[in-house]
Amino acid sequence: MRKELKMKFKGIAPILLGSLMLTYVSCSTESSVEENLTSTEVISSTELKYSDETEMVSEELMAIAEDVYTADEIGSTSKMNYASGYMPDCVVVSVVLTQNTKEVVLDFGEGCELSTGNTVSGTVNLSYSLDLEAASNTIEMTLDGFTFNEVAIDGEAQILRVRSNENGNPQGTSNGFFEATWPSGETASFTGTRTREWIEGYGSGFWGDNVFLITGKRTYIGIAGNEFVKEVTTPLRRELSCRFIVSGVLEISRLGNSVSLDFGDGSCDAKGTLTYSDGAEEEVVLRRFRN
Repeated sequence: MRKELKMKFKGIAPILLGSLMLTYVSCSTESSVEENLTSTEVISSTELKYSDETEMVSEELMAIAEDVYTADEIGSTSKMNYASGYMPDCVVVSVVLTQNTKEVVLDFGEGCELSTGNTVSGTVNLSYSLDLEAASNTIEMTLDGFTFNEVAIDGEAQILRVRSNENGNPQGTSNGFFEATWPSGETASFTGTRTREWIEGYGSGFWGDNVFLITGKRTYIGIAGNEFVKEVTTPLRRELSCRFIVSGVLEISRLGNSVSLDFGDGSCDAKGTLTYSDGAEEEVVLRRFRN
């Protein structure tokens, strides 16, 4: 027996999603891609910009999926209605219940502007078990005609949702593959894992006090065909009240060479530090997707 429900989220709240949007300090972010990197060069500033645009899209998709699931999880375990105020009111949600699963379609239509100024379109499809009181659950995510600021995103992910990890915190681990195609026709893709441990704000009823620690490792194929490995070596701290990652270290490697990016001491600012293998350091500016 299938039961169909339709609903619409109400109430717009600002979505201050931080990102791993990094670019070297320069007069222009539209410089040509350095396709012929030397054997010792790790990544060009332009390629770094493109790679972190895909990271931000992935992070936002995971945040949306977990917000929907969390509302169900808290409603099931505490027997109360719960909404964080995180979802914008421009998304239409369709729900199909089967005997064992819940299928959710988030329809952003032909253009749904988020409070960040980013515009999304198309649909995000979620599916997970109705046993929301289980210790863990798997959220299946697929996309249909999805775009993010006119960048077409294809792919899928599985999110292993754990109600309580070894630290007693909720946690989601995403294993997925996504490919981005820019309006210019340039493409990039990545595959790998990303874990978000929810260390503050779970169940408070307000998304703005949510804090996550992010870890993981991914392989990124850039628009020039170069392959990079991006690994979090010190957990990245994500506070939704700030649009930037406030601390943690990310290592980027290619052909055995690597650079590390330190996001800072916890301050909500746009500064980061790149450290090269020879110990040289360079200040970088963290950016949002559209800025």
